[in-house]
Amino acid sequence: MKIKLDKLYEKILLEKLSESDNSSFSVIFRAYYSDLVQFAGTFIQDLDTCEEIVQDTFVYFWESRLSLNIHTSLKSYLLKMVQNRCIDWLRHLKIRDQYNAYADLHMCLIENDAENYILCSELEADLEKALCQLPPEISLAFRLNRYEGLTYHEIADQQNVSVRTIEVRISRALNMLREYLKDYLITILFFLIYYLFLE
Repeated sequence: MKIKLDKLYEKILLEKLSESDNSSFSVIFRAYYSDLVQFAGTFIQDLDTCEEIVQDTFVYFWESRLSLNIHTSLKSYLLKMVQNRCIDWLRHLKIRDQYNAYADLHMCLIENDAENYILCSELEADLEKALCQLPPEISLAFRLNRYEGLTYHEIADQQNVSVRTIEVRISRALNMLREYLKDYLITILFFLIYYLFLE
């Protein structure tokens, strides 16, 4: 049965939680878990993923219990955390799809002839050179997100900065890389068109 918490009870629970009281955490979990899963479902149409996101949110909530600084209701705070993680998940999904499209193109070029394989190798080498020219904090954020699959929140926690800072850094990285690699992007577009018509 779901528990309903009033503001005073929430305050008491948070005070106990800051003392690492397990029972307080259990009460909060049982009170809000189902609502948070339902809320996550407004972003992501997969129940297992929604439950995983909410569970991860509660894990982070517990791990941050000693430094919590909540200025809204506890439920609003948890809803915001879930919302941010859902947005991160959707961004990561988009990035993964973009990477898969790149990988498919990479294999297409390799399978067709050696000249195209050289093109891919040169592109990867130039991408690495371009990354080395970026400011270190921007290059690192890009690598952690694109190569290691970390979410914006995970990178922000790791680097002790805001999520917005990571968003700005990755956006700047993409803009700079587009400029560095504009000649190759035109070539890739040509090959995409070529193979679409070829098949």
